[in-house]
Amino acid sequence: MRGDYQQFVDEISAVLDAPATLEDRDFGLIAFGAHGGAGDDGDDGALTMDPVRTRSILHRRSTAAVRAWFEAFGIARATGPVRIPPDPAAGVLMGRICLPARHGGIVRGYVWLLDDGHLSRLETGGPAGPPHPLLAQAMETATRIGALLAAEAQAGAEAGELLHDVLTGPPGGRDAAVAGLRAALGGPTDGPVAVVAVAPWSTGTDVDGGVAEGGGTDLAGQSGVAAMCVAPVTGTDGLAALVRLRATTAVEPARTAAERLLRSPRAGSGAPHAAPAAPRTPGTAACAAAGISAPRRGLDDLPAAWAEAVAAARTARAESRLGPVAEWAAIGPYRTLTGLPGTARPDPAVAPLLDPAHEQLARTAEEFLDCAGQAGRAASALGVHRQTLYYRLSRVEQLTGLNLGEGEDRLLLHMALKTARL
Repeated sequence: MRGDYQQFVDEISAVLDAPATLEDRDFGLIAFGAHGGAGDDGDDGALTMDPVRTRSILHRRSTAAVRAWFEAFGIARATGPVRIPPDPAAGVLMGRICLPARHGGIVRGYVWLLDDGHLSRLETGGPAGPPHPLLAQAMETATRIGALLAAEAQAGAEAGELLHDVLTGPPGGRDAAVAGLRAALGGPTDGPVAVVAVAPWSTGTDVDGGVAEGGGTDLAGQSGVAAMCVAPVTGTDGLAALVRLRATTAVEPARTAAERLLRSPRAGSGAPHAAPAAPRTPGTAACAAAGISAPRRGLDDLPAAWAEAVAAARTARAESRLGPVAEWAAIGPYRTLTGLPGTARPDPAVAPLLDPAHEQLARTAEEFLDCAGQAGRAASALGVHRQTLYYRLSRVEQLTGLNLGEGEDRLLLHMALKTARL
């Protein structure tokens, strides 16, 4: 399907003699036209490469400021071309014409035409009359793009529903779900795959009032990624993605898919993950993160892979040093801790230390234990004098009744602090 999109974009670029870019409704890049169309002398740099277009092509996504500027002109509800002026404050240095790609009453994507003034003579249409014939012709192509995006989303949604059933459905119906998923994906399905979990994830609703499809995203062609389907998972706030790998020893395609999904506005706040300057207090909230399961061959062991991916995502949210994307194989003791049954109450000995009033002491104890009890390393990591460290540790012992000179007490405290992060 990606080749069809490129053909449509090139067709629009040729009709209007302007570089065109196609993005999905989350402003993720799908295809873009060649840097030509402003003349035969090749001097079209000013036209084709304003900062927003450059970023969209290089990073495959527009910024939140750019998205807000464009959406303020009603592009999500428009049924015809929309002219958008520049906004230097948002980095939009050149005007555009937006062609909404719609199908079934819902916007599915946007075609963007850069305008250095040569499109100003083209009427976009409205109550006063129809759009210019060239824009009307381009809109016909945009409508075909919308139909293709809708068909792709529907196919992905069906595969996503089957993936959901495979991951979390009752064991009695799992064989049928696996068979259905194989048929929906098409092609060989016995190769290496990995499951990615992204949390939190919000499906939300379309601006037109329809429920947003949760099943399909096509990452094919994005840095070698072949993401077969995605599915929001009932009972969690996460998204599952099934990703095809090149080999069971290489999870890079899954990591690329996870990083791209984390850039979606539906992943947490939509903001890029940034590690805090200092470790967070156990139990405080984190931004969206992703986890990657150990690779599998074929589709028969996906429920276990999903459990691993969720555990890795929980760990990435709890430990910023391991995020924003964590692999099951790299989360160490959290492989055990995430498998423990949830409990409403922390260990009674450690509970007083987890009170917000003792945040500094909890952080000190955790850093000391992370440093294997080496006072010099812990004091350096915390930026305090050794005597300050010793004083705080003595306060920890007073609060908890634990003896940090005893291995079992250290183990209990360390496990309780890490569990509180989860």
